[in-house]
Amino acid sequence: MNNNIRMKLVAIALEWQERYGVAPQITTPISEYDAAMLVGMPDNEYSEFMQEITAVNRGYDFTYQNIRYQVKGNRPSGKPGSKVTMVPKATNYEWDKLIWVLYDKYYVIQEAWLWDVADYKQRFHTVKRLSPIHYREGTQLA
Repeated sequence: MNNNIRMKLVAIALEWQERYGVAPQITTPISEYDAAMLVGMPDNEYSEFMQEITAVNRGYDFTYQNIRYQVKGNRPSGKPGSKVTMVPKATNYEWDKLIWVLYDKYYVIQEAWLWDVADYKQRFHTVKRLSPIHYREGTQLA
């Protein structure tokens, strides 16, 4: 894992938050990278795959071993009232597996959960608001 560049990005975001009150929005790219590493994707392969991807890629975030992964992530700021009580819901089913990553305020993974698209759709399609409790019903990765 190429932790060096990830650590630099996190350090800058935390410094920004300390100085200006709110961290830059890095949770999405960090969680996508971390999810790829959790499933064993080599850093160089992830880098190569992401060269052709835009920030608004529809359906899935990355592909590894012919599996399309959708990633969702949450990170509380550590300020009062920042506890994660609502998690992002997938808005389409154009992926094979979903990974939800929960961080602490320093972007350290606290837990990660895996869902297959069929199970996710059956369980959550009609649920309006998802919480961490919902995602914890999946397969734990971390």
